[in-house]
Amino acid sequence: METRVWRGRGSGGRGGAGRVRPRPGGGARRAARLGLGRRWAPPRPATQAAGLRHGPGGTMAAAAPAAAAASSEAPAASATAEPEAGDEDSRDVRVLQSLRGKICEAKNLLPYLGPHKMRDCFCTINLDQEEVYRTQVVEKSLSPFFSEEFYFEIPRTFQYLSFYVYDKNVLQRDLRIGKVAIKKEDLCHHSGKETWFSLQPVDSNSEVQGKVHLELKLNELITENGTVCQQLVVHIKACHGLPLINGQSCDPYATVSLVGPSRNDQKKTKVKKKTSNPQFNEIFYFEVTRSSSYTRKSQFQVEEEDIEKLEIRIDLWNNGNLVQDVFLGEIKVPVNVLRTDSSHQAWYLLQPRDNGNKSSKTDDLGSLRLNICYTEDYVLPSEYYGPLKTLLLKSPDVQPISASAAYILSEICRDKNDAVLPLVRLLLHHDKLVPFATAVAELDLKDTQDANTIFRGNSLATRCLDEMMKIVGGHYLKVTLKPILDEICDSSKSCEIDPIKLKEGDNVENNKENLRYYVDKLFSTIVKSSMSCPTVMCDIFYSLRQMATQRFPNDPHVQYSAVSSFVFLRFFAVAVVSPHTFHLRPHHPDAQTIRTLTLISKTIQTLGSWGSLSKSKSSFKETFMCEFFKMFQEEGYIMAVKKFLDEISSTETKESSGTSEPVHLKEGEMYKRAQGRTRIGKKNFKKRWFCLTSRELTYHKQPGKDAIYTIPVKNILAVEKLEESSFNKKNMFQVIHTEKPLYVQANNCVEANEWIDVLCRVSRCNQNRLSFYHPSVYLNGNWLCCQETSENTLGCKPCTAGVPADIQIDIDEDRETERIYSLFTLSLLKLQKMEEACGTIAVYQGPQKEPDDYSNFVIEDSVTTFKTIQQIKSIIEKLDEPHEKYRKKRSSSAKYGSK
Repeated sequence: METRVWRGRGSGGRGGAGRVRPRPGGGARRAARLGLGRRWAPPRPATQAAGLRHGPGGTMAAAAPAAAAASSEAPAASATAEPEAGDEDSRDVRVLQSLRGKICEAKNLLPYLGPHKMRDCFCTINLDQEEVYRTQVVEKSLSPFFSEEFYFEIPRTFQYLSFYVYDKNVLQRDLRIGKVAIKKEDLCHHSGKETWFSLQPVDSNSEVQGKVHLELKLNELITENGTVCQQLVVHIKACHGLPLINGQSCDPYATVSLVGPSRNDQKKTKVKKKTSNPQFNEIFYFEVTRSSSYTRKSQFQVEEEDIEKLEIRIDLWNNGNLVQDVFLGEIKVPVNVLRTDSSHQAWYLLQPRDNGNKSSKTDDLGSLRLNICYTEDYVLPSEYYGPLKTLLLKSPDVQPISASAAYILSEICRDKNDAVLPLVRLLLHHDKLVPFATAVAELDLKDTQDANTIFRGNSLATRCLDEMMKIVGGHYLKVTLKPILDEICDSSKSCEIDPIKLKEGDNVENNKENLRYYVDKLFSTIVKSSMSCPTVMCDIFYSLRQMATQRFPNDPHVQYSAVSSFVFLRFFAVAVVSPHTFHLRPHHPDAQTIRTLTLISKTIQTLGSWGSLSKSKSSFKETFMCEFFKMFQEEGYIMAVKKFLDEISSTETKESSGTSEPVHLKEGEMYKRAQGRTRIGKKNFKKRWFCLTSRELTYHKQPGKDAIYTIPVKNILAVEKLEESSFNKKNMFQVIHTEKPLYVQANNCVEANEWIDVLCRVSRCNQNRLSFYHPSVYLNGNWLCCQETSENTLGCKPCTAGVPADIQIDIDEDRETERIYSLFTLSLLKLQKMEEACGTIAVYQGPQKEPDDYSNFVIEDSVTTFKTIQQIKSIIEKLDEPHEKYRKKRSSSAKYGSK
């Protein structure tokens, strides 16, 4: 057997060197002969413990200085850890990530140097270097107010969540003013809080993402003349998740260098074309040490001070062909990772270049105010959540309601909003929300002394109903408000009626007419929309109306104000003033439109409440609004409101109009591959506007234009991801239907995930759905995935779609229960205090003299509440066991270096 040692030049094993033969002896003797096991390096201080990672076999190996610290992320592309063989529980655990929050505003941005100092700014959200969200452009401002809320599921692993502030440029590329970059592990420190972040400069050397799969080996070799040399073998296997360059997959290559105090040997891989996940699989050889003489009796020793300073550095580049190559990131791995073993294999996160992290004095770029809430749920198999779900679903039947598990959760959570969303979704999924909301609303009414303030507070009842209306009322808002809101937002009509805010040349009478036209049109649409109101909303409104009448039997208007306080004040009025929050508009409107919507919203909510409370005066403080509102003080408006409230709070079965309007589910701009057409011999991709309803998927040249192509939902057989290698494009998916598959490229991973999800949900009940599909395409006479030559051959991979689900309300009950478990776990200390409070109340029945720790708890029945708390604690303890078991599995198997 002959082995070559490659010196300094060449690539992938190409270069000149003398022949050598392997030295006799197993790998176990190599470390001992090198002295690596006994006296390689001094012990690290405790402060450096974070720089250690578990290597293969559970031993501790030093992480490269620039490599990622031990992470909970698996080395594979999926965020779910790879379980051990036979560990079915770990195999079924789902790791689900989501991000919600708000881009509030920026301030003190750097002005232009010229006379026109203002900028046209927008902000983006990026997962590493992939843009997943963009705000609208705020023109001519150095303190732009964005006020855009966001929520999306995160379908992949990431290192940084970044927010970039751009200056819009019409003729050239948009200028990046600055950024806020937050490490994934630091997101928990900012959760749920509005924070001002200083903008940092955007340095191309720090803009990196992706990871490298690397294997290192150390061989002792004996040359033909009897001398010994140490040979370092570097096997660069693959990279994953490299960024797009100008919207396209990059052409990556890697340089591999052995760097030390007096050496810098560099080699280079081949360039891989059009891929973000290159498979290099190239091996490089470096001479580490060499002895001038050798005898079998002598002990070969390595000078530790030299080896300690040697490191392997891998730099990733995008081949620019005729332009400059672009730096994609680097890793550094010290050779001393081989001190306990002759082989080391790991995934390493790409890091910024050395000077990318150096702090330098820069101008103040301004700051950005953000509200960020990142969650990562480890969802176990369904059987683990049975006891907790059962206890929660019994909540509506518990007497009193304050002793129920659901109510106790809201009492002990630091923020009630954290508890409300998973509770509402879980109860809604099992048709338990109406009785629970009715019970907590009845508790609310006990403390209400004035009928005019009914359901005006921020209690558990009002929050539950707010969330319920957001979940089930989305389609109701679309069919009722969206056409008129589109007209208002797309129009430039001025509706300002405040004399102080009138612009030069404005006519207040014309503005009043414009405003009245919009109010009348919107009001008329709302009061005629009762047929579209979701049944669950009508059922709760009916209960509220009955309870309000019983609580205030002498007030004839309270039955209406109990309903209008929700449907007008908390539903329609909020949606009008913030259409982007309810997905009625893509972005936050501009300043003039916001003002128009605010005036309309004020009038609508007053019409809704005033019509049931008073005929003599309105609740406006502004004189100009009081004058304007006199236009609506007519009996017709009052009767229309009452008729509408009667209809949506009635238990009578609604008569169907005979035609069911299609539910609008999603729309947006994406790229589709031509359906069988060619351009210069190649299939082409074109930008199209896609629209999905409950009936059909269509695409158009532009929004509002006639459909170019239509796929009835009933004809969809499967919706699956498409391998990147199919067309060398990322974020692609396929809609398989009765004709040729439709191949679509989304703009980012979040958008692709959302489209796949909604298309799967809307088509899951279709007959003849496929069980298997081809993850790649049929090109040049064969399927790229399985190499089958017949275009009609059965798919080679199982389809991923699950059981049928409601297309409008798709609720993952296991995930919601996991969130509730997490909230109970985080609030155990407060739960313990509540338990102690129940014991104190049960023992001491006298009047409470001084405020205690439990004075803020609502405890109506201490014995029943105590029993429920005991049940909660027992269930949480049992759920802790599989969670702890999974965490241990994850920490040992889902880390870099485990494969």
